Amino acid sequence: MRKAFRSLLALAVLIGTPGAASVAVAAQPAADGTGSGPAATADIKDRLLAIPGMSLVEEKPYTGYRFFVLEYTQPVDHRRPSKGTFQQRITVLHKDTSRPTVFYTGGYNVSTNPSRREPTQIVDGNQVSMEYRFFTPSRPDPADWSKLDIWQAASDQHRIFEALKPLYPENWISTGGSKGGMTATYYERFYPRDMDGVVAYVAPNDVNNKEDSAYDRFFAKVGTEECRDRLNAVQREALVRRAPLKERYEELVAAEGYTFNTVGSLDRAYEAVVLDYVWGFWQYSTLADCDSDLIPADAKNATDEQIWTSVDTISGFSAYTDQGLSTYTPYYYQAGTQLGAPTIRFPHIEKKYIRYGYQPPRNFVPRDIPMKFQPDAMRRIDSWVRNNADHMLFVNGENDPWSAEPFRLGKKARDSYVFTAPGANHGANVAGLVPAERDLATARILEWAGVASAAVQADPDAAQPLARYDAKLDRHDNEREPQLRP
Repeated sequence: MRKAFRSLLALAVLIGTPGAASVAVAAQPAADGTGSGPAATADIKDRLLAIPGMSLVEEKPYTGYRFFVLEYTQPVDHRRPSKGTFQQRITVLHKDTSRPTVFYTGGYNVSTNPSRREPTQIVDGNQVSMEYRFFTPSRPDPADWSKLDIWQAASDQHRIFEALKPLYPENWISTGGSKGGMTATYYERFYPRDMDGVVAYVAPNDVNNKEDSAYDRFFAKVGTEECRDRLNAVQREALVRRAPLKERYEELVAAEGYTFNTVGSLDRAYEAVVLDYVWGFWQYSTLADCDSDLIPADAKNATDEQIWTSVDTISGFSAYTDQGLSTYTPYYYQAGTQLGAPTIRFPHIEKKYIRYGYQPPRNFVPRDIPMKFQPDAMRRIDSWVRNNADHMLFVNGENDPWSAEPFRLGKKARDSYVFTAPGANHGANVAGLVPAERDLATARILEWAGVASAAVQADPDAAQPLARYDAKLDRHDNEREPQLRP
């Protein structure tokens, strides 16, 4: 039903669009040139660049695909499109117009190198990736920060989908991890008729920004008691030794030219890095990593160098410098206006060692950018998901702190699922689920994409990714990013 409705909608859009006849013809042929009409033999690059507002940055070769880095003209304000535009980077990993398409965003900058997300491998399809608005270079100049919100970003995706759907007429699935998983969810909420399915990975759902006890419960039970004690001891020791380790920090700052205008002082930045330590470990590491030399087993008797190296490797002492914060200003702005941000307690550290606690997003955004929190934004998203989720899959990680406040489904949800990968961190995926859930999730993704075989439709246990694993294309290291953010 969803697909049929969208087909009618797409036809109506084409009929009402100038030049629709030529676009409609272009939508028919597959990439191999089959079909009829002048577009049947047109190169996919020419067809992409024929879209009004689309321009080519570069094309990079990859066997079996065409990979394009593009810029697309977007309105700064989708409610008032005549009030200025900006160029938004997107990429297209093109396989064949007869295959389904996966719409991916990480919620931050877009990678300009060919890569394939898990749903793209599962359905053996094309992939469109979007850079989130206000992440450089996809930022209006001058930047009106009031136009950075979840609806405007969802509307960016909607316009890209409308522009590319005639070229890629088969089913579409949106996906993303962490902030990208949140983005895919918000997109579905505001434009529920665009996608045929949603796969949201490790997407936090901070419904009530003032109530964060779920995170405290998470850190009280995650992993093993031995590992928790070991990490807590290192974190505490880094604050006990604040004076000598700050001297080391000052040397780093002088050598690198770091500044602290946004956060306010080196001392504030130092504590913020240290307080991220335990969270950062569980976000990016596994329980087995707790036994590595990176985590001193006896923190009290460890050298200053051992404590420094452990905290710097896991949290990153450059994180809260002006230079470290600048790239992520759009994230902290959104965390402080709509998304919310966690606050956790540190029962293993005496109060005399903590001067600032978990600092709010406002402290990480330049003061000349105004911010006002909207407490209803996430509540409305949460309510919509619980009551309207349809063809949605949420994949969480058992040991991922961001999964402590997950999306949940209500009785009115349809063909939607929330699964948790055992022992997984922020890199949790479908492949890491228990076999029954992995097979069901794979089968549903194939079905939503319109490429499930009769065997898979009859028995989800038969579901397998349609494309073989590609070591270069499919490898996504759970890249350690300093700072506490999804």
